[in-house]
Amino acid sequence: MERRRMNLPSGPDTLCFDKDEFMKEDFDVDHFVSDCRKRVQLEELRDDLELYYKLLKTAMVELINKDYADFVNLSTNLVGMDKALNQLSVPLGQLREEVLSLRSSVSEGIRAVDERMSKQEDIRKKKMCVLRLIQVIRSVEKIEKILNSQGSKETATLEASSPLLTGQILERIATEFNQLQFHAVQSKGMPLLDKVRPRIAGITAVLQQSLEGLLLEGLQTSNVDIIRHCLRTYATIDKTRDAEALVGQVLVKPYVDEVVSEHLVESQPGGLQLLYDKLLEFVPHHCRLLREVTGGAVSSEKGTVVPGYDFLVNSVWPEVVRGLEEKLPSLFNPGDPDVFHEKYTISMDFVRGFEQQCGSQASVKRLRAHPAYHSFSNKWNLPVYFQIRFREVAGSLEAAFMDGLADAPAGSPYCLLASHRTWSSLKKCWSDKMFLPLLAHRLWRLTLQILARFSVFIKELSLRPISNEIAKETKKPSVIGSKDPSTAQGTGEDQGNGPSEAQPLGSISSTQLVYVVADLNRLQEQLPELLEIIKPKLEMIGFDNFSSISAALEDSQSALSACVPAVSSKIVQDLSESCYSYLRSAQEVPRLYRRTNKEVPAAASSYMDTALRPLHQLQSRHRDRLHPAVMQQWLRQALCESTHKYFETVSDVLNSVKKMEESLKRLKQARRSTAASPAGPSGGMSDDDKIRLQLALDVEYLGQQIQKMGLQTGDIESFPALSELVLAAKDQAAGDQP
Repeated sequence: MERRRMNLPSGPDTLCFDKDEFMKEDFDVDHFVSDCRKRVQLEELRDDLELYYKLLKTAMVELINKDYADFVNLSTNLVGMDKALNQLSVPLGQLREEVLSLRSSVSEGIRAVDERMSKQEDIRKKKMCVLRLIQVIRSVEKIEKILNSQGSKETATLEASSPLLTGQILERIATEFNQLQFHAVQSKGMPLLDKVRPRIAGITAVLQQSLEGLLLEGLQTSNVDIIRHCLRTYATIDKTRDAEALVGQVLVKPYVDEVVSEHLVESQPGGLQLLYDKLLEFVPHHCRLLREVTGGAVSSEKGTVVPGYDFLVNSVWPEVVRGLEEKLPSLFNPGDPDVFHEKYTISMDFVRGFEQQCGSQASVKRLRAHPAYHSFSNKWNLPVYFQIRFREVAGSLEAAFMDGLADAPAGSPYCLLASHRTWSSLKKCWSDKMFLPLLAHRLWRLTLQILARFSVFIKELSLRPISNEIAKETKKPSVIGSKDPSTAQGTGEDQGNGPSEAQPLGSISSTQLVYVVADLNRLQEQLPELLEIIKPKLEMIGFDNFSSISAALEDSQSALSACVPAVSSKIVQDLSESCYSYLRSAQEVPRLYRRTNKEVPAAASSYMDTALRPLHQLQSRHRDRLHPAVMQQWLRQALCESTHKYFETVSDVLNSVKKMEESLKRLKQARRSTAASPAGPSGGMSDDDKIRLQLALDVEYLGQQIQKMGLQTGDIESFPALSELVLAAKDQAAGDQP
């Protein structure tokens, strides 16, 4: 407190610490230094502490100077203080002795009072025990008196025509028995209670027997009053579970044993459904009175309802489950997945029908929390069923992937068997014959696995070497009439490899690659349809986060889309190579005109008729399978590549012709000969000009064919340069004419 009242002098604002830190009760030097080190260096902290120390010293000197007289007289004012203190010590000691004496007397009084209070409490407890024992004996005697009087009346009148005790007498006995049980529990361990216990056991047995007999009579005679009195009596003595167990054993069990039969299930197609229908008929036909009395029926009156019972949950359902588990063990066998799915679906419909017969939502909750309910649910080995289905789907899919280049069956929207089987597997996962609500998460994972596996399969196909099927088909006819050495050599390589390498192991044709792209596009288009199939199934289990489902399918769709460029690249490469295999016949044009005395060319070479045949075949065969934009893109890219190579070939031919022409001119000048030119007859077009004109006609014809395919020559790279090249050669040929 004194430290808080003391005011330290203020320091400059540049100090790295707060002066009030020194006045705190929990001030610690180490913590103070470590805290200051976070802000400044130790040298600066030392300088600030020395500065503040000087301020404190100066403030202390000023304080002493201000009250100097008081400081000097401080010792003088304390003179005689010892005598004053000694005078006070004697009366204070006497006062202390008096207080201690009084405290001792009060403690003794309190102790005596506590002893008397404890004795009185002990006496009170013993008195309560005696009173409880007296009440127990009185209750026993009273119940025995009622039983004896009722027994004498029954023997004097009709002995076998009525139950042992009537409903009203049982209620009186039950009320008294309830009190007897309460006092007996409170008097537990008393010797007298052990002597009375056999009599209590006899009363309990008689009461239990009478209640069971009365309840059975009420059920057999459909007497609502008897049932109500009996159930109320059971509730009074807190034996409601005994009544429910009795109903289960006497009323439900015989019916279940009679109805549940494996012969009934196997003898006819709808045997299981018929069995469940009979079990559901039990409640309205045999439990109507019990439901009316206990409030389980809609028509029950609140004033006459006996609460605390749920016979459907505690009596009917356990016996039904027991009967199904004991008498129909094959019901839960997952060996045949189709049969298992049918039985499970019918059984779950039965469970829902049984829940609808419960009187309230609370009753349904009690049913779902009942051990028999969990036992029945756990009997269905859904993981094993899923494993079997998984093997079916995965095995069928992998078999299709092993024979991945096989054609899809007739009527399928897909071209390849693997694609057809992939879509069929996706739909099968969510079909009514395979889907189960509790397996929705596993089926969704399987769906994503199927899509991922198909993506891997497509990537594997894209890595296979291409068999160049189109080129083989189109290379069969002669290219330009006469035997073309280069073309014959290329064809000989394809044919000389033998049958074993015509379709090498792991190779794939361009047609099959086109099928792959068509199937990829088709599958991506059908993924939204798959989402619409999945949504109702997930809504059955209360799932509504469809944005995550859509996002996952979009990721799978992106993975499928990523496979298209690699396949398209191989297709374009094959098309361009097939086209160029004919276009490179331009190298043979000089051989056709040099020293052959052929006429001036007026039409394109014969090889130009087959140069674009692979592209025409692509258009004619696969127009219905591919999107027009994809088709046009492939044609454009293939033409760009093949035209570029053709441009290089034509350029080389023209350069060769030019070099040959220059060589001949130099040779002629050297010989100084006046003979006719070997390039052609005198006054006619030279062989070199015929070659230039033929190439120009070929390129012009190529441009016409490109336009007939729906493309523009300006969009084909290298074609404008090719046109300029041959036009320049054509102009040169025209300029050489006299």
